[in-house]
Parts: sequence; C-alpha cells; structure tokens
Amino acid sequence: MRRTWKLLALPLALALTAASCGDDDDAGGADSGDDDRSLVVYSGRSEELVGPLLERFEEESGIDVEVRYGDTAEMAAQILEEGDNSPADVFLGQDAGALGALAADGRLRPLPQAQLDLVPAGLRDDAGEWVGVSGRSRVVAYSTEVLTEADLPASILDFTDPKWNGRIGWAPTNGSFQAFVTALRVLIGEDGARAWLEGIKANGAIALDNNIAVVEAVASGEIQVGFVNHYYLYQFLADDPAFPVANKIYGNGDPGALVNVAGVGILDTADHEDTAGELVDFLLSAEAQTYFAEETFEIPLTAGVAPHEGVPTLDQLQPPDLDLNNLDDLAGTLELLAAVGLV
Repeated sequence: MRRTWKLLALPLALALTAASCGDDDDAGGADSGDDDRSLVVYSGRSEELVGPLLERFEEESGIDVEVRYGDTAEMAAQILEEGDNSPADVFLGQDAGALGALAADGRLRPLPQAQLDLVPAGLRDDAGEWVGVSGRSRVVAYSTEVLTEADLPASILDFTDPKWNGRIGWAPTNGSFQAFVTALRVLIGEDGARAWLEGIKANGAIALDNNIAVVEAVASGEIQVGFVNHYYLYQFLADDPAFPVANKIYGNGDPGALVNVAGVGILDTADHEDTAGELVDFLLSAEAQTYFAEETFEIPLTAGVAPHEGVPTLDQLQPPDLDLNNLDDLAGTLELLAAVGLV
C-alpha cells in the first residue's frame, strides 16, 4: 500500500552546497526491505499532481511504492544531506535544475539508452543520468478583458518599461519562477538578470504565493499580466471556458519562452534499481504521458501522445538555446532574489 510523508523544509542553499555531505566511508545504501518489489520515491512534485499516477503504477505493477513529498529543492537537499544513507531509489523533480544538481554531485545512475531515446535531446541529460517526463512552457498570463496579445511587449525583458507600472504579478518564492530566473542568469548574465528583476520590482509588481494565485489575480483584475507556467490557465478553463485570461507564449528564443521539464532519475543509493527502472518506463509510457497531457495539462515528451487541446506541441515552441543542466545553481538565484529584496 502506498505510504506518504511530508518533509520539513530544509534550507535551499543546502541543496547546492552539500556536496561534501554523506562522506562516511562506512555508510551503505539504506536497506528498504528484502522485498525487491518495493520502491522509495522522493517527489518534488505535489501529491495532488502525481499521487494518482503513482497509485496507478503501484496497482498495475504490484510494486509497493513509498513516496515522500516536498518542494523539489527540499527533496534534493534531503538526498544530499542523507548521503550514502539515503533510502531513496528514485527522485522525481519538478524542474531540471534540481536533477542537474544531483547529477553534478554524482548522485544519479546512468539510464538505459532506450529510455533516453524516447525523449528529444535537450529535454534529457546529455550524460544520460536523468530524463524529462513532462514539459512546461513559461508564459505571460494576461487579462482578456483589458488587453489583447498585440498589447504585450515583444519580449519578456520589456516588461521593465514604466508603462507596466502597477499591472504585473509574480511569485518570487515559487520554484518554477526561480528556475526561470536561473535561466535568465545563464542567458543574459548576472547583471542582466538583476536589472530585469529590479525593473519589474520598480514597476510595483505584486508578489503572490504561487502561480495559481497569479492567474486568479489576473482574472479578478488585481493585475493585468503575470509570469507563470502555461498549464495553470487550463486548470481554470476546464471549469470555466469563459475564464477571462489567456496565455502569451513567446518564441524566437526569447528568455520568456523557456521550456523546462519535470524529470526523473535513479539514485546511486537505489536498493531496487530494477523496480526503479520500471517506474521510469511507466512515466515514459503512453498511459502516463496521456495523464500529463489530460490531467495536469503539461506537454507530453514522447512521440504519439498529443497535448490537451490548445496546449502547444514541442514543435510549435521556440525556446532559447539552453542546456537545462545549467539550471542547477538555485543557490545563486536565491542569493540574487534576496539581494533584490524579493525573498
């Protein structure tokens, strides 16, 4: 029977500075039981999003799955802190940055090429240590009651124009926003990212708790535009097709066109590598990819599964040229956000 735990938050910096943790030569991988048909999953994706999918896997495979849920950065920090004693077999993360951080620390095992080949290059680790399982595009959610797409600037970078003063919302403490800022640092440099953040802040951007709150604030008229992932809008449209918000999807390699992935990796401490591989197979299967498309409105990454109506396909997106492994410096992003006064 699937069991879940909620973990206490750990400092984000630990996720990226704990490379020296777990060096006890006498420590071995934690034994999660003699039954090879069991699995311990550390999930940085919420139980609401992936719990039903993991339940399906458990029912269909007969594998006993234990899931520990938390923020993606917290879960990466937990793995690094536990070191060789970690009971985790699988890490399921909401963005490539945390997966890249674990790979850089030597905590992930190479995946079979057959699994990697199911996902396009650029949405999986070049070294083969993690693979994307669903995609999300950064967008600007805007009010259709006061704006048309033509009213929006040509680039995400142009929202620093003073004419957007008092019209913007964002969620600086949200992991997906922080991954976007990390990408911004890579694409336009540290000084450029700082200038953008300071410009948006100077425009009186309203800080909200999460992406859902941002989209709700756009709909209510509290703000006119908000920086979010694409799929939140579709959650509202499923309940109300007349919901007064639309997504602006940037292209032409603009930083605002970032495509990130939720992904999976097998830990170096995995006691159940074979069953862990079965979970990776399942997450890349048509069944799971259809779940991501129709239940969470994300972009499926394997061939033969179409996105939900209205959601762009991978071929329609024009993201910036960026190695997703380079989104691993979350600590540097947190330092920058703190210096600007956003966290």
